[in-house]
Amino acid sequence: MAKNSKDRFGGRVMGLGLRALNRFAGAPVIDRLHLRKPSEKALYQASKLGFRTAAAAARSFGAVQKLARPARLGKASSNGLFDLTPTEEQQMLREAAQTFALERLRAAATAADAACAAPAELLKECADLGIGQIGVPEELGGAGSERAAITNTLVAEALAQGDLGLAVACLAPTAVSTALALWGNEQQQAAYLPAFTGEHPPAAALAVHEPQPLFDAFALQTKADDAGDGYVLNGVKSLVPRAAEAELFIVAAQLSGGPGLFIVESSTPGLRIEAEPAMGLRAASTGRLILENVKLPAGALIGGGAGEVYAECVQLSRIAWSALAVGTAQAVLDYLIPYVNDRTAFGEPISHRQSVAFSVANVAIELEGLRLLTWQAASRAERGEPFAAEAALARRYCADKAVLIGSDGVQLLGGHGFVKEHPVERWYRDLRAAGMMEGVLLV
Repeated sequence: MAKNSKDRFGGRVMGLGLRALNRFAGAPVIDRLHLRKPSEKALYQASKLGFRTAAAAARSFGAVQKLARPARLGKASSNGLFDLTPTEEQQMLREAAQTFALERLRAAATAADAACAAPAELLKECADLGIGQIGVPEELGGAGSERAAITNTLVAEALAQGDLGLAVACLAPTAVSTALALWGNEQQQAAYLPAFTGEHPPAAALAVHEPQPLFDAFALQTKADDAGDGYVLNGVKSLVPRAAEAELFIVAAQLSGGPGLFIVESSTPGLRIEAEPAMGLRAASTGRLILENVKLPAGALIGGGAGEVYAECVQLSRIAWSALAVGTAQAVLDYLIPYVNDRTAFGEPISHRQSVAFSVANVAIELEGLRLLTWQAASRAERGEPFAAEAALARRYCADKAVLIGSDGVQLLGGHGFVKEHPVERWYRDLRAAGMMEGVLLV
């Protein structure tokens, strides 16, 4: 049987198995038999095993191939209808990520926020889910056959329901592997991508943001000077997730003709890291990248420095941040509804007050608007259609409304919204990042 036939067959078998487990876990009899937790654990383990199996088969295939040209993911097919409903496979992956987020990420979020670090075992568990394989082509050891912006958006949204800071820490390496898959040449892909599909994928990060007020991603202060046989980088990048432990960075810097993206290994002379704990995203272990006369070979430049490559990078990042904001806003809403129904004042639940009920309803309305704009932008990116305007609109709306949802959550909890006993204050702090961060993640 041909390799591609094996992959398609294996994918169908994995999908059927996950579908059966998913329906089993949703059956009402599970609750009557007190098997809810075991069934959810089985579904999580099955999805984890399924993605490991698919990745292992692809790694074997990729290891014997020599790249003559860069491997690219194709555009997703379209039936011409405006339909953003996730497929069964996307929904199953979304539910698996959501189960992991609610059971594992949320339980670890308070300690990770206080420690300004994500637990290593949690990052390993997330990597084992195989999420990083989706954006890497099959011939390079991944599980991707076409662009999966919608799938990545759904996964980012689901993980952010557990905790936004931990979601950023988990997904940061996928931004680097996605960038290499989308724009890296054959030498760059052969040198770096196999590590991301291996047993121990490296910590890596995309570094675009800079410590400037009103930061403009298209007016970078980090400079890349042409040195004839390569480039010399000087500048500072801020709020880089997992900066201290990262082994590989993709750094945005200003060339003479416009911004470009560069591959920078953490061992490169002239690069150093400084801790930069922030108001939010504390679990992502953000730090500063300081580049002082960092010398890079000519082959470190991604996409030949083309302006459209950098522009697409920023646009995809904006969609990713919107997805994270949607997931965290959903967490706020899911926490608010039972809280206002259970908390009583003057002999009745506070949800009976119109001001409270209307505020919760407004959160739900704004959340659906955020989700629709984000999914629409991701859908156009997946199909290879122009999506700059849609990405900008989603990002702008999230910047305005996501932080308002976080603020409303704190207000509706009253005094409880101000203390760390409840997670809403952390979600509010994290949602502030959605309106000002550039880079870090790609879908």
